[in-house]
Amino acid sequence: MTTRREVLQELDLWPMWRLRNSVAATPEATLSGSETAVDGCDAQDRRAAILRMDWSELKQAVAACTACRLHESRSQTVFGVGDEQADWLFVGEGPGAEEDRQGEPFVGQAGKLLDNMLAAIHLKRDSNVYIANTVKCRPPGNRNPEADEMAACEPYLARQIALLQPKLIVALGKVAAQDLLGSDRSISSLRGTLHQAHGIPLIVTYHPAYLLRTLTDKAKAWEDLCFAVRTMHSLQTGAQAAS
Repeated sequence: MTTRREVLQELDLWPMWRLRNSVAATPEATLSGSETAVDGCDAQDRRAAILRMDWSELKQAVAACTACRLHESRSQTVFGVGDEQADWLFVGEGPGAEEDRQGEPFVGQAGKLLDNMLAAIHLKRDSNVYIANTVKCRPPGNRNPEADEMAACEPYLARQIALLQPKLIVALGKVAAQDLLGSDRSISSLRGTLHQAHGIPLIVTYHPAYLLRTLTDKAKAWEDLCFAVRTMHSLQTGAQAAS
């Protein structure tokens, strides 16, 4: 059995849309099966179309998306990774340089820390965990995504959540928390409380990149992870009792 000390060591706490016409004939520019293109749709119709997609259609749509300026500088989109039937969903803000290069979220130094955080609560990214971002393209210079960019990507994340139906969402950092909760409150005021987003319980904690810069807050992140584990246990126990 893993000891508390081993768990704390894992956290370094020990010792204390619109599609381009030029691609309209490609598979990415249509929704496979329904053959319904979103090119030229207004925002409401575009969102409605996205919210009808299956996983394959959604991935194609994200790969071809030019709905905001972020597509102009990306190497590739970063859709998400993990178990598509996961109970746990972790949401960050947006891809960084390494994520943009590899096409997978959280693969740089912050990704290594996130993997350690998952390991500390006996999780890993390819088993009962899904990882996504609020925006699917890298903001230039790793700046925070702007409001219109997040609005353009919001239907994609909403559909990922609807398809996943996770038991618990963990928002990593202020951008993800504020986007999912529609709030401008600080991380410190959102931590330690069980919220709701898209009808799913949600917990807020710090972004791993922030923790790499602010080592003193790793202890608070550990508290948030413990809260998440307790919450998940309660949710699973409640589901078993109801079945």
